[in-house]
Amino acid sequence: MQFKVPQFLEIEDKIFGPFTFKEFVYLAGGGGMCFVLYQLLGIYLGVIPILAIAGFSLALTFYRPNNKPFINMVEAGFKYALQDKLYIWKRHKQKTLLSPSEYKEGLRKSGESLESNRSKARLGGSKLRDLAWSLDILDLKK
Repeated sequence: MQFKVPQFLEIEDKIFGPFTFKEFVYLAGGGGMCFVLYQLLGIYLGVIPILAIAGFSLALTFYRPNNKPFINMVEAGFKYALQDKLYIWKRHKQKTLLSPSEYKEGLRKSGESLESNRSKARLGGSKLRDLAWSLDILDLKK
């Protein structure tokens, strides 16, 4: 005996013209709230809240980011805002800065002079050119 397997389970039925029941409720609810605000506040005081509610209602009805309903994003945003957050950080040892006299004394103990250490730190023109050339050669994206 063969059974019919339901197809297209993800597609909701269109009940009110081109809208599903949820979409119709979003539009009707947004329209109703806009009408109530218009009656209570008038057009001049109520224009900003009316536009905000109308925009949110239209987004709930028509906007589908990543082909998913917008209400999923709103729900995820509320969950993120209300849940406890765990902040983890690592303590780094603070580098101590040496005064020039301490630095010179450390160099004397190690047997190096201040001038030779400064010359090691600077890149000459040829060293800089060699470094730039090696970086150009090793660039894998080209």
